[in-house]
Amino acid sequence: MQEFVNTERISAKKRESSDRIDDFREIYDILGKEDASLQASRCVQCGDPYCHNKCPLHNYIPYWLKSTANMDLKLSFKLSNESNPFPEITGRICPQGRLCEGDCTLNDGHGAITIGNIETYISEEGFKNGMKPEFPGVTTDKRVAIIGSGPAGISAATYLLRAGIKVNMYEKDSRAGGLLTYGIPGFKLDKSIVSRRIKWLEWAGMSLYTDKEIGVDITFDEIVSSNDSVFIGIGAQKSRKAKISNEKADGVYMAIDYLRASQKKLFGEDYDKKYDLKDKSVVVVGGGDTAMDCVRTAIRQGAKDVTCLYRRDKLNMPGSKKEFKNARDEGVKFRYNVSPKEIVVNNDNRAIGIIMQKTLLGDRDSSGRSSVEVIKGSDFKIDTNIIIFALGFTPGKPDFLASNGIDINKWGEIIVDDNFQTTKLGVYAGGDCKRGSDLVVTAAKEGKDAAQCIIKSLLG
Repeated sequence: MQEFVNTERISAKKRESSDRIDDFREIYDILGKEDASLQASRCVQCGDPYCHNKCPLHNYIPYWLKSTANMDLKLSFKLSNESNPFPEITGRICPQGRLCEGDCTLNDGHGAITIGNIETYISEEGFKNGMKPEFPGVTTDKRVAIIGSGPAGISAATYLLRAGIKVNMYEKDSRAGGLLTYGIPGFKLDKSIVSRRIKWLEWAGMSLYTDKEIGVDITFDEIVSSNDSVFIGIGAQKSRKAKISNEKADGVYMAIDYLRASQKKLFGEDYDKKYDLKDKSVVVVGGGDTAMDCVRTAIRQGAKDVTCLYRRDKLNMPGSKKEFKNARDEGVKFRYNVSPKEIVVNNDNRAIGIIMQKTLLGDRDSSGRSSVEVIKGSDFKIDTNIIIFALGFTPGKPDFLASNGIDINKWGEIIVDDNFQTTKLGVYAGGDCKRGSDLVVTAAKEGKDAAQCIIKSLLG
């Protein structure tokens, strides 16, 4: 270990931008055995590992780095899967630069350990060698329903199944995975990766019911009456609006609707053809990872030109640096310090442009980010025929919550106690529907914690 003195940080190779923009396949290679071992050997093995502390799941990072350096794949695989419900997914999509790698001791001059790349290697190499996540099978008479099959739901199912509890999962879409399946493009996360993990849960004893929307295809009472507890992990899929004029005009879309339609097309499912952006001039308003997903998807659809508009400067963009770099390399243009004021439409109520205002950064707010001040009289128009807003998400308010005594707060988030239990006895919630839109790994953490509370309630 501690080979950082002799070995540089090297990330997994990725396909050239000129090649990758023609398809939706993942752009990064998987590290080879030798490279993974060598990169892992750079670890300092801190006594108080910042990477472990910064990870929402508190993954055993230094330990599986050491076993990877020693080429003990079996131990690495076991450690990686112990604390994480889907390490092959978080290794691909976590913003490691803001989390584990961002707090790596070696960031100060030597370059952080490539934790995400190594995490992905451990899983994929393990799978290639016949390793699988371990489950005991259903060994109790307890049954738990999970509503929603996204990150929080998958995580809760994983730890309930590990405790020998039967899991019944209900998903309104035709495929499981939630955000992982329909919200994150394939160039970041191949959909076979998600379906493989779901199949392992089914193999472990989970029953999956797709095309089951609560209150439409099945009642909440039916679910409650046939299970000992219920976990709600329905995410946050209601798009935030810019609250400017003409937002409902033709050619103005919300990010999640656009991304879902793109993925449905790739699946061969029915989708709205208006979301095909070939030869269109596209602007995306927003600066996070969802905005990067949108601009990179539009590039792959053959848009004529794609521009990202963000109200702060480049340094203050909230998304992952690697996703920004990938977007820029793929041909996306960026304009900073601009904020939307009005959508320009023609006589047919079709978007033909957007009025933007220039901005300045002011004092830092309570979160530490600089506030945004609009410069008066700085209006200017950008001609475009497609406008996509990627301004974040808030939880929806499905009717079955209120009708069953499940309270929400003023932001639409489900209210829970310290044990993740809602205001209805025996019904739990976690992830974005409980805390608002956040990271996949955060939802995984809450699904895991909620499962532990349910296990304690049912099994003592």
